[in-house]
Amino acid sequence: MITFSATTVLVLALIAAVVVAIGLWAYSTANRLDRLHVRSDQSWQALDAALARRAVVARSVAGAIAGPPADPALTEQAKALAALADRAERAGRAERETVENQLSGALSTIDIENLRPQLVAELADAEARVLIARRFHNDAVRDTLALRTRRSVRLLHLGGTAPLPTYFEITERATPAASTGLTVDTTRTTARIVLFDDVGRTLLMRGNDPKTPDVSFWFTVGGVVDPDETLRDAAVRELYDETGYKADPDSLCGPIWRRVAVFPFDGDLIRSEELFFALRVPAYEPQAANPAAIERRSITGNKWCTAEDIVRLDSSGETVYPYNLDQLLPEAAAAASGQAHPEVRSIR
Repeated sequence: MITFSATTVLVLALIAAVVVAIGLWAYSTANRLDRLHVRSDQSWQALDAALARRAVVARSVAGAIAGPPADPALTEQAKALAALADRAERAGRAERETVENQLSGALSTIDIENLRPQLVAELADAEARVLIARRFHNDAVRDTLALRTRRSVRLLHLGGTAPLPTYFEITERATPAASTGLTVDTTRTTARIVLFDDVGRTLLMRGNDPKTPDVSFWFTVGGVVDPDETLRDAAVRELYDETGYKADPDSLCGPIWRRVAVFPFDGDLIRSEELFFALRVPAYEPQAANPAAIERRSITGNKWCTAEDIVRLDSSGETVYPYNLDQLLPEAAAAASGQAHPEVRSIR
């Protein structure tokens, strides 16, 4: 009869526990990956539908500008636009991005003053839907790739045979055709602060679009630069308005990053150039001192976060802006501590 010592039993029990834990983690991760793939597939279908609708509207625009009175230049422009719309509808996924960007370029040359108001509104709506759908698709792709490319996930082949999703990049335009019928603030500049406390956490604000209050996201402190206001003055003003902390403009480090974003907010399509500073302060309890009316409607909370907290927020479905902030924090922390003086660079 085979007997086991207490030590052997303990070792076997520990091995069994580890195997079970790994199995549960793998099962949970595989299910999460499956959900992320479904989300990226659905977001692509939505983007595909938005692009298809834009092609239909582009063909209508081509018909409108080719109508009487006859103008050889406009006729050629209409033919080129209609041909690109046809190509966009037939293009496969591999060439879709190139063709859609060509269509965007063609639409940017259209003089919207020659179009009927109804057609202008249809084009505006179609282009806005493309921008919004692309944003949600790229968010879904980012989240899927972040998990699929982890070493443990790749070693265990938890992603199965599903192909890796890909980003879809389309030209962001600030011409009249890009803003047809929409309120697009093409000159909006925003000053933001990556704010650290004395233990290395960074302050994030939680908010939502008033039009979609059920969808929350997180972002750094900051806001729009007023006319005749410097970036630093705007940053410290927003810091006080949103959190109650008074800072010296000269204490800000930067700007260290630049981000250009196009997004819908409160019914408008906003194009914003965001410039980020870094600042380290003693820990305090943030409390809005002078929030604007829109901030009272859209900002719902705040939190001092570690990099791990940011990853958890992103994983929970509440997107953190800018993207990959957890990976960017060391650079900002070094700037805030005076250990580095980086040149301003573009981020997502």
